[in-house]
Amino acid sequence: MKATYSLHHINSATHFGFDADDYSRFKFGDGNVSRSFGADLAEGFIREQLSKQPVGQQMVVISSPYSFIPTATFAMKNHFVCGLNRWLAERGYPVVQETKVHRTITYKEDYGALNAEQRLKLIGNDSFHIDKDFLTGKTLLFLDDIKITGSHERMIMKMVAEYGLQNDIYMLYFSELVNKNIHPNIENFLNYHHVKNIFHLNDIIKADNFCVNTRIVKYILNYEHESFCIFIQDQSSKFINLLYDMALGNGYHTIDAYADNLNFIKQNLLTHNHKLIKHGN
Repeated sequence: MKATYSLHHINSATHFGFDADDYSRFKFGDGNVSRSFGADLAEGFIREQLSKQPVGQQMVVISSPYSFIPTATFAMKNHFVCGLNRWLAERGYPVVQETKVHRTITYKEDYGALNAEQRLKLIGNDSFHIDKDFLTGKTLLFLDDIKITGSHERMIMKMVAEYGLQNDIYMLYFSELVNKNIHPNIENFLNYHHVKNIFHLNDIIKADNFCVNTRIVKYILNYEHESFCIFIQDQSSKFINLLYDMALGNGYHTIDAYADNLNFIKQNLLTHNHKLIKHGN
């Protein structure tokens, strides 16, 4: 069995069923919005699916594929799991387990700006890997924040076929574009609704509940160098070290487009040298 559940259905280019600024902040690591989105998705899934037809098998929640740095969906997933587990435990069902889909390729292109054909061409070069034996006899919940063209879902189902998985599967989304007359770049309209430039990240990063993800790391490293230098020297040593370590973990030091900004961090701002060299001096 394969079923899809989406909490929100986008049928308009101006009304989404959720706040566009919140979605933008979520995509760049706002922990409060991640908590709200995850809790709302769990509540909707329980109300519209599980309460009507409970799953007999133990469920495994699987966030969107990533290599080293998690995606924004990962933070939402944490709160989805908590909400779902409370419902399951109260009714005597097994609580969920979790696992990861590993991916092998990283790219600097902004996925949300691409059309359906470009998305499939880009992601089609990737390969996904999962622990098949761990999944035996369990129902799989693949979690993602938004479904636009379905190219990501096709890659998941390609992996399912390649591994010969016989599990029941739910594809879960916070939101789904259902009006195919709307261009797929509506995703980037949502992604950048609040974050118009690098300095709009400050209140997100400096909040106690900030959750680092691939989008914010790539956005900062790919930003115009002079503005990046001004921005990064206003950040804490903790964040700068986190940014640098995340970049290395995802292999971003091998991408030419990120070289200038990463080298500035390495040469001027890491650990004890933080803020010793000021921009323009």
